[in-house]
Amino acid sequence: MEPEEYIAILNIDGSLTGRTCLKSEIHQKGYYHNTAHVWYYNANAEILLAQRAASKMIYPLLWDISVAGHVDAGETIAQAAIRETREEIGLEIAEHQLEKIGVYPCFQSYPNGIVDNEFHHTFIAKIERTLEDLTLDLEEVGQVKFVTIPEFLNLLRNTKNNNHFVASNTSYYLDVIKAIEHKIANKKA
Repeated sequence: MEPEEYIAILNIDGSLTGRTCLKSEIHQKGYYHNTAHVWYYNANAEILLAQRAASKMIYPLLWDISVAGHVDAGETIAQAAIRETREEIGLEIAEHQLEKIGVYPCFQSYPNGIVDNEFHHTFIAKIERTLEDLTLDLEEVGQVKFVTIPEFLNLLRNTKNNNHFVASNTSYYLDVIKAIEHKIANKKA
């Protein structure tokens, strides 16, 4: 069994407190902390979605970010994004491939007692791989798929009925889609 990671505890403004705690404690105690999110897209303007594993404590089986995870204490946000990409989908990327689009505070509590006070440091990156090239960590990711932006928007529009995405993240998803559309449009210009 791997040793449990330590996570840096943040203040409500996202600044470091200088304290850390075990990953298992971060959600029990509701400490503020960083996560790294990477949204991958391909040359066909399709976005890679990952289905959360059935064993996940929060939103099992819903579709979400290509890759996401906690930032370990002493690790940069980009290092976490690179590590999570390797661990969750088996893809090696370099820091220069990541384009940061923002930091999204997400403070939520769940009926199972989890208090999730996260700052989502969000990146987009072009992927030049097929689904068959990816190796999934089935503890984290049930499956992956590429969807076009119109498909993504349609699924999102109906998410309260289709139980596809985390409905409370709709504005976040729309920001990500806009950033990817902007990046693709600028590449064609």
